[in-house]
Amino acid sequence: MKRVLLRLAYLLEFIGFFHWQLVLANLRLAREVLGPVSRLHPGVVAIPLELTGDGEVTVLSNIVTLTPGTLSLDVSSDDKVLYVHVANISDVEDVRRDIKEGFERRIRRVFG
Repeated sequence: MKRVLLRLAYLLEFIGFFHWQLVLANLRLAREVLGPVSRLHPGVVAIPLELTGDGEVTVLSNIVTLTPGTLSLDVSSDDKVLYVHVANISDVEDVRRDIKEGFERRIRRVFG
């Protein structure tokens, strides 16, 4: 019972985190698009995955796609890398860290 409640708490935290990231991503993208000069630097980032299950990888790729300014493109054939198109990249490592420490870590805890 304790394990179920813990997973429920992780799920609720994940949902709250996702909604907050959704708001932030919308504001950042709106600022970039509506600003006086377009400063977008799009690109593709390879995100090394620690997730193991198909369901976990699917959730991550869908969550990334639902976040404005990012789009999941593909998963490597060995399911170890997720390729993500990002509308504005200032630092590739920041993008990787945000996805891994934000979404991936929380998905691992929910599915854990």
